Order: sequence, then structure tokens, then C-alpha cells
Amino acid sequence: MKINFDDLETRTPDMREATQLGLLQKQLLRVRSTVASALPDVEIISLADLAKLPVLRKSELSARQKAHPPLAGMSVAHPAHFFQSPGPIYEPGGTSHDWWRFGRFLHACGIGKGDIVQNCFGYHLTPAGMMFENGARAVGASVLPAGTGQTELQVHAAADIGTTAYAGTPDYLKVILEKADEMGVTLQIAKAAVSGGALFGQLRQYYADRGINCLQCYATADLGHIAYETIPGEGMIVDEGVILEIVTPGTGDPVEPGEVGEVVVTSLNPDYPLIRFATGDLSAVMPGQSPCGRTNLRIKGWMGRADQTTKIKGMFVRPEQVAALVAKLDGVTRARVVADRIGDADTMTVQVEGTGLDPAVIGTAVQDVLKLKGDVQCCAPGTLPRDGLVIEDRRSYET
Repeated sequence: MKINFDDLETRTPDMREATQLGLLQKQLLRVRSTVASALPDVEIISLADLAKLPVLRKSELSARQKAHPPLAGMSVAHPAHFFQSPGPIYEPGGTSHDWWRFGRFLHACGIGKGDIVQNCFGYHLTPAGMMFENGARAVGASVLPAGTGQTELQVHAAADIGTTAYAGTPDYLKVILEKADEMGVTLQIAKAAVSGGALFGQLRQYYADRGINCLQCYATADLGHIAYETIPGEGMIVDEGVILEIVTPGTGDPVEPGEVGEVVVTSLNPDYPLIRFATGDLSAVMPGQSPCGRTNLRIKGWMGRADQTTKIKGMFVRPEQVAALVAKLDGVTRARVVADRIGDADTMTVQVEGTGLDPAVIGTAVQDVLKLKGDVQCCAPGTLPRDGLVIEDRRSYET
């Protein structure tokens, strides 16, 4: 098997940006032709110009779909499948070659012709099962559409047909292996492509000790494949079919390289053009190029949720409000709301970073924007943590 899935993975950065810019401009034309488009008429002459466009959040997409069912007019071609995710949000699905782009990840896992993939992702309503099946077809592998549950039958099937690879959540493979041990059945699974949960180091080592090469990817129902591992511990390489940004939560403003922020993705899939779609997940860009030779951007993987909405003194405080507070105050470049508790009472401290700051003016703005009174701490530039948190909840709910 060749090292790379295709030549796109080893393009120069300049070549990748030029190609993606052309595809992006076509995507913008498609989106602006849809009935639910809210994109401003902004000229995009570089990928950096994406920051001029608004971020599309799940709640907004759901509202558009309700107004213009089922897909807000954003699906160009009539889809082969419709899927439903919590919200509800509906997603299209295609049957063309590698429609969700999972072949790239499965190839990195060493899965290809001759392999039989036991696909333990769900096939009902949500698209994960079809995503991995479509990817397996792209690399020439056979698929057992197993889903979850009926573990004893899964063991029998894996043994009978000679399953060599697993696709599913990180922990369910362990359930299958332990059931096989209990039944005295030897399985041939040597490769695992996992997603949909955290692959902790101890679990990865458990698989390695059993001779199973296990790698994980990052994907969503809306966008498909976003990033994938090729070497454990070397981050996740961004998929060639998307443009990925890291922004300050609650805004569309890109963070400095290496800082933690919200993952915002633009899909280059012409059948479903999502522009600056906010995933709600936190991550950060890793410096340098992967040792595997692929040249695209790397991220650190999932680092928490960007939606840090927190109830303080009975009122919700949202990242968007913190962003509005920063925009309202001259000299303030960053803010962080800290929720804590003294006895049975909630407290709120607003830490602001910048120069020439007036605590009294800031306190008034806090009450106006956040609708709560709170203490104000003025901090020198560069002193607030760059960990992606704009709302930090220090309260303990343990009894």
C-alpha cells in the first residue's frame, strides 16, 4: 500500500491555498444562490479573507432549516440520504466516491483491499455508519454493517468472515475483544479506525498490546471528515477537503497561531457548501509538519467544548456576550469571566486584559452587557491564559 492516499496530501502550502481559494470562491457562489443565504457581498481574494464572513452556528442552521425545510436550500443536488442529528438538524448524504472523505483516514490506518471492516457505527438516522462504509468502499475494503449491541453475535460474525479491521467508538472494540476472550474465540482484527469519543492513552496501549494499530479521526455529521491521525502523538492532519480556522469562542476572530480556540470549518463539498461552520469544539494548531510527510495543517485534536454558556446568579452568561463586552470597551483586547462561589452564593469576576483600563467604566459595561454585577480585575497584556476559555466555572457541585 502506498504511503499517501493521493497527491493532495503532499502539496506545497502555496499550491494548496491557491487550489482551495478557487474552490472556496465557487462555494460562495453556490451559497449566495440559496434561499437562506445570509452571506455579505465581501470580496474573498485569500483564505485569510474568510474572517470577513460571519460564522454559521448550529442553532442558526437549525432555524434556517425550519424556515426552509429540509436543508435550508443549501443542498445543491438531491441527496441520496437524509440524516438527523440532535437539534434537530438534518444532513444530506451522497453515494459518490468518498463523499464524506473518510477514505483518507482509513488509508492512514492501513485499511485497503482485502480487509473486512466490522463497522460498529450506527446506521439509523445519524450518518456515521454510512460515512465509514463510504470510506471503506473508497479504499476497496469489504464491510460488515454491524452497528452496536448483540456483542456475542458480533464475535461470531467477526470470527466467521475473518474481520481484519474495526470502525467504531474507541471503547466498543474493547467490549468485543473481551467478549471474544470470554467465549474462547480468536479474532483477526489488527487495525482500528475510531471516532466519536476520546481515545485515552491507556486504551490505545491496550489495543497495541493486542497487536492492533488504532488511530482516531475528528468528524461531524454536518461536515464529514475534518482531521485524522497518522502517527499517535503527532496531532491530527486537517483533511484536504476542508478549510479549518481556530477562532476565539463566541466570535469569528482567528486566534494567534498555537492558541486554543473554537474550530470553525468551511466545507469544499460542492453538494453541501457550509461556510465557516462552528463546530463548538476547542482545539489548537500545532507547529511544523507531520513526520509522516503529509504537508497540511495539524491540530491537537479535541480539547473541550467552546460553548461555555454558564448560569451565574440565575442568569446565563454566553461566550457571545463576552465577545460583545470586549468590542464595547476601548483598550480591552481580551476578557474572561470567572464564576465561583462563596458559601451558597455565586460570585462573578470579570478579568480584562489591555492598556489604559478604567475599572469603573468596565464595571458599568459588564452590568450592561452581561446583565450582572461583578468584580473587575484589570490585567496587563499577555497575562490571561490562552486556553480557549472565555468563561471559567470554578464552582464545585460535589456534595
